[in-house]
Amino acid sequence: MPSPHVIVIGGSSGIGLAAARQLLSLRLKVTVTGRNEERLKAARANLSGDVATARMDASRTQQVRDFFGNIGSFDHLILALGSGKGLGSLASVSVDEVREGVAEKFLTHFACAQAAVPFLRKDGSITFISAVTAHAAMPGTAGIGAANAAVAALVPILAKELRPLRVNGVSPGVVDTPWWDFLPGEQKTAVFSDYASKSLVGRVGRPEDLAQAIAFLVTNTFMSGHTIICDGGLHLAG
Repeated sequence: MPSPHVIVIGGSSGIGLAAARQLLSLRLKVTVTGRNEERLKAARANLSGDVATARMDASRTQQVRDFFGNIGSFDHLILALGSGKGLGSLASVSVDEVREGVAEKFLTHFACAQAAVPFLRKDGSITFISAVTAHAAMPGTAGIGAANAAVAALVPILAKELRPLRVNGVSPGVVDTPWWDFLPGEQKTAVFSDYASKSLVGRVGRPEDLAQAIAFLVTNTFMSGHTIICDGGLHLAG
């Protein structure tokens, strides 16, 4: 019997790449997509098992449709698409940047899920990756938080609409991934130290922490309609 096939959209680095590695360790077949060919090559070189890569820009609707049409039937979908747009106070953040963030984060998740459903195994799964800003009251995150909250809102709606297909989500907290590379090294260290002090577990996250949560949702056939906030308790910080 062939191994279940998992597609990780946005899996060439960070949380998506860690999820691919975790699922490969469980002997699943994994296809990783990304926009950057060099990152995909590097990802492929660092993964072992039944793995394939495919270049795809998830913001291009026709590319997304063509990709799933070429893949055909598969079992599980993980949407690990990120965006850094929309950070800033309400008074200062650009509405155009918030709009771009919604397009990069929410609309890509929505479009990929819509295009994938006809090819997904009826009792397979979709796992959306949003962020803790969807759940925590963090000043300066209204724009990016709204985009992530829109992704999180898809989980219960689609879990009921698409049943028995299972639909779940993971909301990461602060995780040491390339997403933070917009900060200079010393500033990033200081930011991580500050978040670690606020976390209930005393550290920022690792991609592997999130990969374990994602793998749990993919493989546990009794989980649907849930979003796991995997943030070390950061959303509870005062």
